[in-house]
Amino acid sequence: MLGPVAMTDAAPAPALGNLLRDLPDARGGEVFTAFLRRPGCTVERIVSLGQTTPVDEPYRQEHDEWVLLLAGHAVVEVAGHATDLHPGDHLLIPGGAVHRVTHTDPDTPTVWLALHFTDPDRP
Repeated sequence: MLGPVAMTDAAPAPALGNLLRDLPDARGGEVFTAFLRRPGCTVERIVSLGQTTPVDEPYRQEHDEWVLLLAGHAVVEVAGHATDLHPGDHLLIPGGAVHRVTHTDPDTPTVWLALHFTDPDRP
């Protein structure tokens, strides 16, 4: 149990960040930036600019992934069902599901927040 803390004993102020500022240039390909890694969870920002997943190379991962669209526009196909995403929309992609991005805006960065949930007991 933690006791009272004097103001002089306080930890340094937390680092402030903004997921929508200082975006990387995604013209040459999607940019993935991991912001936090903890056992069982990784938080990353993805910046897309017109990129899509090739039809013959869909994603399929063992873990669940939750994505939140922060900016731009995208269409994601999961198990053959297309979902149109706008800022504020979120989607859970279950582990093992075949999925692909079929559209991201070619003129405005599409910014995603992705949470990858893995089993912390698995190597």
